[in-house]
Amino acid sequence: LDEIDAALDDSNIDRFNQHLQKMSDRSQFIMVTHSKQSMQAATTLYGITMQERGVSKIVSVEMH
Repeated sequence: LDEIDAALDDSNIDRFNQHLQKMSDRSQFIMVTHSKQSMQAATTLYGITMQERGVSKIVSVEMH
């Protein structure tokens, strides 16, 4: 889901994230977002960093 929450206001982002959480017992979702609310609702965050020029590294954080 690429930036699917970008056009939503805060209350609708919360509703959308609650809906995804309900469906997550039978499916996995990958969501590209810049929304802090959506990132807080996630179980795992992935990011890309470039510590040295031309060398990308994947970083993951499990949320509890």
